[in-house]
Amino acid sequence: MIKKLPEKFLKNMQNLLKDKYYDYLASFTSERVYGLRVNTLKISVDEFLKISPFKLEKIPFISDGFYYSQDERPAKHPYYYAGLYYLQEPSAMLPAEVLEIKKGDIVLDGCAAPGGKTTKLACRLNDSGILISNDISASRCQGLVKNIELAGVKNFQVICDDLTNLSEKLKNSFDKILIDAPCSGEGMFRKDPSLIKTWAEKGNEYYSQIQKDIIIAAVKMLKEGGKLVYSTCTFSLMENEDVINYVLKKYPDLKVLKPKIQYAGFSQGVYSHLKDCIRLYPFNIKGEGHFVCLLQKKEKQKVKKEIKYSKCDIPKPLLEFFDLVDFDLTKGNFEIINDKVYFVYHHNLNLNKVRTIRSGLLVGTIKNKRFEPSTALALSLKKEQFKHVVDLKVDDLRVIKYLKGETIEVKEYAFQGYVLICVDGYSLGFGKVNNGILKNMYEVKFRWQ
Repeated sequence: MIKKLPEKFLKNMQNLLKDKYYDYLASFTSERVYGLRVNTLKISVDEFLKISPFKLEKIPFISDGFYYSQDERPAKHPYYYAGLYYLQEPSAMLPAEVLEIKKGDIVLDGCAAPGGKTTKLACRLNDSGILISNDISASRCQGLVKNIELAGVKNFQVICDDLTNLSEKLKNSFDKILIDAPCSGEGMFRKDPSLIKTWAEKGNEYYSQIQKDIIIAAVKMLKEGGKLVYSTCTFSLMENEDVINYVLKKYPDLKVLKPKIQYAGFSQGVYSHLKDCIRLYPFNIKGEGHFVCLLQKKEKQKVKKEIKYSKCDIPKPLLEFFDLVDFDLTKGNFEIINDKVYFVYHHNLNLNKVRTIRSGLLVGTIKNKRFEPSTALALSLKKEQFKHVVDLKVDDLRVIKYLKGETIEVKEYAFQGYVLICVDGYSLGFGKVNNGILKNMYEVKFRWQ
């Protein structure tokens, strides 16, 4: 594969890495590694390790991340469909790990698809505050929504806008922002050789200007005292340190912070005044490549006053169903858009003129004045939050049948009507029981592939 690398790229890497250049070339002969991040919204790391069917090795610089063998198939396991983990390249886990999230923060993931970093940010928020996940591509937003729903996130909205446009609508609005910027993808050449062709066609210059526009937009949307992570999966100075230099000159009140997490395999930023940036190289860590910089806008952040809300009203068509659910009705309000019912968490952002893909948790659909709950709602619930539960062991053949959308028998359960289907105590979706036969309500987009 080394022969396929463009000469210009190789020359850039030789100038960048100097005596480490041949270590970099040698990394292409190493097998790529695979990463799994535990979804702590649903299960703790310790509890997951007790039930994990996979051979895992801790990623030393990620609190909830693990390597798994390429012989494993975690995407073909019921726990994946229960949202207990997210599959993500190990070095790509670092940006969201570095961003320091506090309870109640208003957080923006500016380039969010497909959702690996967004779902980690949701774990850090732990069902508090609000997470706004944006991507400029409407098609990519569909996959983003699915991954957020699979993770059981409730306090989110998915929007679709150019960040430069968004910055004019949401100035000084966010406590924390993550920008994993579009880039030339040099760090992914081993994992995805098709990116080499794109690099040859566009080069670093093309992305550098886009990145500068994006980071300026992000700073405009950041509150005073707020923190911003800028990251890429490329090695280029032009796309990394030079972008940081650009924004520091534009905003002298910005400063680069040293992330709390440190690891022997981290390399410093290339310029001495940006040594607190983190560079990941495949010859120093088990992973691909990444650049991460943590920035803060001015010094102090105003202390947020916690607002207490009263319970919201449940729409009439939902009353009977919500007798079965233990759901915190103080965190938001129900909104009915056409026949869809959403639960939208409280926030003070004005998103009226922003293209919204998903305005909150999709609770269900009203059909002929009758409410049908969504799989997204089921995935957001814990076992103890629903009155009637069919809890199947992971090796029960009915689990796969359910995930494929088939009707199953549950004659050992005496109750009738709506049930929450779980695997080993973790929710998958809803069904409706009649005389021991379960009508499958598991939505097509989530089904076993």
